[in-house]
Amino acid sequence: MNRLQAFRIIAFVEGVTTIALFLVAMPLKYWAGNPMLVPPVGLTHGLAWLTYVIGMAVCLPGYRFSALQSLRTFVFALFPFGTFLNDPMLKRKQAERGPVRA
Repeated sequence: MNRLQAFRIIAFVEGVTTIALFLVAMPLKYWAGNPMLVPPVGLTHGLAWLTYVIGMAVCLPGYRFSALQSLRTFVFALFPFGTFLNDPMLKRKQAERGPVRA
């Protein structure tokens, strides 16, 4: 498994935790009056997001990301479901030659 593939997995997990938070835990809290899932799901999502940001710094260098592509990858992590919208670009990068060797 290469670094970009690992980052895509991290991004997928971050996206799934966003779905769990926004479509399961928060509706249960606000519509059903049951906040029990918000703390564990929120913590899991927070850790996944931090892993995503650290993963950007560790996994992406060497794959010829332009400044705009790097900014896009970060910004898409700030919006719900953004990591899923960014995945096709990451997949194209993964299909290229791979990391640049010095």
